[in-house]
Amino acid sequence: MPTNDYHFVDRWRVEGEIKEVADIIEDVLALPRWWPSVYFEVKELEPGGEHGVGRLISLRAGGWLPYTLRINFRTVESRYPHGFSMEASGDLEGKGIWTFAQVGPFVDVTYDWTIRANKPIMRSFRFC
Repeated sequence: MPTNDYHFVDRWRVEGEIKEVADIIEDVLALPRWWPSVYFEVKELEPGGEHGVGRLISLRAGGWLPYTLRINFRTVESRYPHGFSMEASGDLEGKGIWTFAQVGPFVDVTYDWTIRANKPIMRSFRFC
């Protein structure tokens, strides 16, 4: 029986300073500029406080499959510049945790995302 619960962990290592990386990742409104084939529209619904805590973002995204996702993200915790946590609702719901660690001239970036797919078409997919 397929499940619509998923857990993804993405890791990157980039050259730079931890604050620079944190500032870039926090700038979610720039997503359509960085990755226009995936992020079609991003809007700030509520501004939030320092380093985005409480900030509510609405986005419309897609990919190579013939559907789009509508997701709202709220920043629920900031550990600036070491990361932040978000909660998602909409076509995907769950929690995302960004972690940044300075390692010499590099920053290790980890995105740990536990989600449930609510969009009917996604409930029938099974990802490995």
